[in-house]
Amino acid sequence: MRKRIIEVSTDYKILIVDDEEGIINSMKVMLTRSGYFCMGISNPLEAIETLKKEHFDMLILDYIMSPIHGDEVVAKIREFNKDIYILLLTGHKDLAPPLETIKALDIQGYCEKGDKFDQLLLLIESGIKSISQMRTIRQFKDGLNRILQAVPKIYQLQPIGVILEEILQGLMPLVNSKDAFILVDDCNSGEGKIIFKGVGEYDIKAESLVTMLSPELMENIGRARDSKKVLLLDHGIILPLTNEQNKSIGVIYIESSNLGDGIKLLEIYSTQAASSINNAFLHSLINMKKEELDRTYQELRKRYIDTIEALRLTVDAKDIYTRGHSDRVAYYAVKLGEAFGLPEDQLELLKVGGIFHDIGKIGTADDILFKTDKLSYDEYEEIKKHPLKGAYILSAISMFKDVVPLVKYHHERIDGKGYPEGLKGDEIPFLARILTVADAFDAMMSDRKYRSKLSLEETKEQFRLYSGTQFDPQVVEKLFEILENYDLMLEELSKTFT
Repeated sequence: MRKRIIEVSTDYKILIVDDEEGIINSMKVMLTRSGYFCMGISNPLEAIETLKKEHFDMLILDYIMSPIHGDEVVAKIREFNKDIYILLLTGHKDLAPPLETIKALDIQGYCEKGDKFDQLLLLIESGIKSISQMRTIRQFKDGLNRILQAVPKIYQLQPIGVILEEILQGLMPLVNSKDAFILVDDCNSGEGKIIFKGVGEYDIKAESLVTMLSPELMENIGRARDSKKVLLLDHGIILPLTNEQNKSIGVIYIESSNLGDGIKLLEIYSTQAASSINNAFLHSLINMKKEELDRTYQELRKRYIDTIEALRLTVDAKDIYTRGHSDRVAYYAVKLGEAFGLPEDQLELLKVGGIFHDIGKIGTADDILFKTDKLSYDEYEEIKKHPLKGAYILSAISMFKDVVPLVKYHHERIDGKGYPEGLKGDEIPFLARILTVADAFDAMMSDRKYRSKLSLEETKEQFRLYSGTQFDPQVVEKLFEILENYDLMLEELSKTFT
């Protein structure tokens, strides 16, 4: 029968001091079996010198020893180490030190020696818990001190880029991280521009950032901004930044695989960081040249659009049956918007919304996406997540904030039976209702793995049937109007997308 391999943790180091080697060896076996790292020394004077040079969390020592007793050892140790947790052992109850001595030397535990170590092991486990709690308290104390030292710097009246760097430099020590970035909206521009600052591997130009972000991270940034809640990831954390009106103004992303209790400190600090950023904007202390900011913004917007476009094309490329679908949906959505006489800015939203409406499918498993049979309940629930995922990806940067509702709600229904939120009637944004009809029209008019495309008359019949339940009757009416010129539309489509 194989022996169980015992993993010994080095999180806590225990030093055993006893002038009997047999006692040391027995205790080392017991502690090692319990998963503790320990070391034994038989000479108490040597033990004192060792503690001067090396860190240990707990000291277990005998009281009656030669050349000096345990209480003398502790007295010498307390001269240079006030923190080590000490358990005192004695083989004779009558020879134990008086209670006053134990208190005066800050000895945390006392135990009589015996053939069994059950009582001692309980004291050790209790001591380790106390040490752990003291570590947490010390971490918070040190972290709060760092915050108190950093906060005055981030509130100084200086350029926003300097403030952002000061914020990151203040955050890093709290969780022993080296890689992080801040992404904030330029509240003064009013044009959806952003300001970026990174450290470590993110110490790059703003326009290069989006090429480093995975779809999952983009989605999670948007999720954190939307919920205004801290989002803990496998290898990092996203801290949302909000202003006094609880409106999202950006995020801080920190890479770390060992956040521990530092999360609370990060939350405290990020609140101060958001206030200092808002304060900087209120005082209009942005010393970046306008031309440089405009150029960076345009480049970042282009790179971000290129990145999402690449993701969107990846979705299209997965399945020949849906290839070109997003382009056609954008085209039909704009045509419907023109039929309603919508202004240019809303037509642009319909175009972008159409192009990116299925971007959330990038995270859907291929075996579900390409399934020809009827989807199971769980598979359908997974498919239903794509509007929300797409909305989160677009929410990562505020320049797409007006497109988010179109992507998020393009599968809602007038009767409230849609998803992801079950909105009904006028609760669904008007442009999203237009996008719903455009999306459904192209889906019906396209071949799919599970069915052949419908004819134009069959498609119109479907819209008549579901007008007022699935689709907005006004939008259906406009669809029928523009379909009077369907042949011209097909010709225009073939010229545009071939």
